[in-house]
Amino acid sequence: MSSFTLDELAATIRTRSAGDAAASYTKALLDKGLTGTARKFGEEALELVIASVEGEPAAITSEAADALYHLLVVLESAGVPLAAVMAELERRTVQSGHAEKASRPA
Repeated sequence: MSSFTLDELAATIRTRSAGDAAASYTKALLDKGLTGTARKFGEEALELVIASVEGEPAAITSEAADALYHLLVVLESAGVPLAAVMAELERRTVQSGHAEKASRPA
């Protein structure tokens, strides 16, 4: 099992955001702005949904990795630290999912 973390991936994305778009796929994505990175994340999320419906574990693994990477690129593009998302998830775990969802503003 890998010890690689999403924090490490977010740090790599942050570092590559200062790079050259000709040499860095991450930088090229970030140069498309929030709309472009969000659109690419949407494509990757859909590919994960399709792989999940098809049920092939290797494809699901690959597409999940793509979706996580592209989600972190969206967060970087939006200036939202992964730590903020993790804090929100932690806040939500103090109650049941049903109760948390019901507490959201309409």
